[in-house]
Amino acid sequence: MTDKGTRPHSEPSGEGKRAVPQAPPVPSAESTPEVWGRVDADGTVYVRTPKMDTPDGEIPEGERVVGSWQAGSPTEGLLHFARRFDDLRTEVELLESRLNSGAGDPKQAMTSAKHLRDGLADAAVVGDLAALSARIEHVIAHAERSMDEAKKAKEVERSQAVRHKEALVAEAEQLAAESTQWKTAGDRLRAILDEWKTVRGVDRKTDDALWKRFSKARESFNRRRGSHFAELDKQRAVAKQRKEELLAEAEGLVDSTDWGATATRYKQLMADWKAAGRAPKDTDEALWQRFRAAQDSFFKRRSDVFSERDAEFADNAKLKEELLAEADKIDPAADIEAAKAQLHRIQERWDGIGKVPKERIRELEGRLKAVEDKVRSAANAQWRRTDPEAQARAAQFRERVEQFESQAEKARAAGDRKRAEQAEAQAAQWREWLEAAENAVANR
Repeated sequence: MTDKGTRPHSEPSGEGKRAVPQAPPVPSAESTPEVWGRVDADGTVYVRTPKMDTPDGEIPEGERVVGSWQAGSPTEGLLHFARRFDDLRTEVELLESRLNSGAGDPKQAMTSAKHLRDGLADAAVVGDLAALSARIEHVIAHAERSMDEAKKAKEVERSQAVRHKEALVAEAEQLAAESTQWKTAGDRLRAILDEWKTVRGVDRKTDDALWKRFSKARESFNRRRGSHFAELDKQRAVAKQRKEELLAEAEGLVDSTDWGATATRYKQLMADWKAAGRAPKDTDEALWQRFRAAQDSFFKRRSDVFSERDAEFADNAKLKEELLAEADKIDPAADIEAAKAQLHRIQERWDGIGKVPKERIRELEGRLKAVEDKVRSAANAQWRRTDPEAQARAAQFRERVEQFESQAEKARAAGDRKRAEQAEAQAAQWREWLEAAENAVANR
């Protein structure tokens, strides 16, 4: 039989690992097998045993048969069973090494160590059974501690995972209840779902309860969003119908020549268009382009007409300026009748010329009115000077003045002072009236 040899003992050396109490080392049996067992004359192989507790009861200190050796010398027999002991020792050391490094499964290590411990009482090996038993117990204790720590770590991870998912659920519920930023909120809910799938370690009961809340929140949000867009679709359908009505009217006004009323109506149509809201996306822009084209067509026609009219009005203003130059030369003082005739001819030509630019109307009309006022004032003055009734009235007043002056003179000659004074007073009164009548004639 061949010797498998011993494997080096390893302990964890990485930084950050928790210090683990070390068990006494188990000596290799291969170097001194005779210390731990013997072979009698008939080839029976014994191992020295310490006092041990087994599943079947306590085994007292002494020795027990582990096998028989007939294939060679007794020393070779002991070496054979010593190598088998060292194989067990290596298995225990590997279990411990994996536990120390954190690479091993504590539960699996516990199972393997207990299996080794339970089979140690009947194991066909030669070696320090007491030391190996103590090392196995150390591995079992280590595995128990590791299992407890793993359990606690798992619980911490579970608690953190639960809090993580609870936070995701709370955010989803808030979005479902409050948000109207449909795209942003929808994207966030999808991101929450992706994040949810990465969270591990929550127990099934808690996870199911949280998942129901999350699913309910998503469904609530989707219902609200669906209702919103359904209502929006209705509103857009109404807006589309309204804009089609406005468009029909706008296109019907394109050829209108009632510039002022039509321009005012287009402004109102534009206000109504804005108030109608948005139609469905695939039609709103097309409707707007048609509406704007109709509006632009009308206003371009109006602009062209106004430009042509403004040019005509500017020419009219020049013609009226020429007439004003003629009017300014009228001299009513020289010949009032000739002045009136000339003004009349200018007025007829003025009315025949037509309109001028709006900003020139007041200026030009004012200048013509000044000439008209000048001629009218001169005519009135002449008429007052030649009015027969006014002259007759003045002559009558003059006659009465002369009459009372004569009476006063006769009364003084007769020595009748009182009658003379009365006649003079009456003559003075009629003289005032005469002066007023003569002034009226002169100032007309």
